[in-house]
Amino acid sequence: MDLLVICPHYAPDVAPTGEVMTSIVTELAARGHRLHVVTALPWYRHHRIDEGWDHRLVQTEATEWGWISRLHPFPTDKSNIPARALAFGGFTAVAAAVGARARFRPDAVLAMSPPLIIGFAGWLAARRYGVPFVFNIQDVFPDVAVEVGAITNPKVIAAARSVERFLYLRSDAVTVLSEDLRRNLAAKIAGRRPERIRVIPNFVDTERIRPGDRDNAYRRELGLGDRTVVMYAGNLGYSQSVDLLVDAARHYADRDDVAFVVNGSGSAKAALVAAAEGLDNLTFVGLQPKERLGEVLAAGDVHTVLLKRGLAASSVPSKMYSILAAGRPCLASVDPGTEVDRTLAAAGAGLAVPPEDPEAFRAALGRLLDDADLRRRQGAAGRSFVEGWASPAAVAQAYEDLFEELIAARP
Repeated sequence: MDLLVICPHYAPDVAPTGEVMTSIVTELAARGHRLHVVTALPWYRHHRIDEGWDHRLVQTEATEWGWISRLHPFPTDKSNIPARALAFGGFTAVAAAVGARARFRPDAVLAMSPPLIIGFAGWLAARRYGVPFVFNIQDVFPDVAVEVGAITNPKVIAAARSVERFLYLRSDAVTVLSEDLRRNLAAKIAGRRPERIRVIPNFVDTERIRPGDRDNAYRRELGLGDRTVVMYAGNLGYSQSVDLLVDAARHYADRDDVAFVVNGSGSAKAALVAAAEGLDNLTFVGLQPKERLGEVLAAGDVHTVLLKRGLAASSVPSKMYSILAAGRPCLASVDPGTEVDRTLAAAGAGLAVPPEDPEAFRAALGRLLDDADLRRRQGAAGRSFVEGWASPAAVAQAYEDLFEELIAARP
């Protein structure tokens, strides 16, 4: 098949969604498919185009499996919501123009959200060529933005929900990561072929991420010694309640055997650093390159997934599966009964507490800090669980099967 893929991030960009799409494309290419990827120049790490890249509006490179067109992302400050919306609009417009002039006539089009409006580029390209359109949803928008208060204007919310419904109804299939997200989207299209909503989970690369020695270079660089390390690694933004880790670090400040590490960047980082002033047991570290992911995960003894109230039904953090693959226990602050909560319970791979509840979080963390054997058992159980989870090849196979099904169903 010839496939057109439109996504906001792609290697060497380090955004988690870019990692996902890069692996899917790699596996599809290995299965003999030709692809044209339309994406942004690398910009996620510093919210500006990475050094060494030309700032042209569009630049296309040939690969052994097809082409990659990299577009100017019009980067802005993450905290400036109107500016980000304009930037996403500009990127989507350019992506639509490039997608309409792909290097070949595709057999199907795949677009990845967020941002939601990138779906317009995918839909227009699919209409242009008369082929199926598959819309992959990583986080449900505007639900996430509404829950965290990033969008409060009722008219803006209504407009975003109209765009959301418009794009779902014009997709031949919409893929989501969990049953929670499937129910969410199926309700929004109110009986208009809800079977178009398909669950294809993100993969776990258990070959690249393996349990490793906790006494490694990363731990030594931070001077963590043999202390029990509690870590958060990921985005520091509107959706994450990393303040729970700051509160826990303050609570356990008198314990010389415990250290806390916040590894990442985002719009909330400055406020978190200010809130942690004076805490010698809490270290902030910048986002690490993906090549060090296994080392970073191995350095932690307890890893955390921290989502604000109401978000776990609209978002499934892929970091949970990486934590389990690394053989480390996961302490999650998420809505009860959602995907993360159910997975940790089914795997016996950690503890989950209600969101934004500092007392419950500290109590669960205390259990893990005081019981090294529990941490070992949960880490081993998590590793065993994800070894049976979807691999990159299995996820690519699922997309290949979906494309073939949709193509066969077309007149």
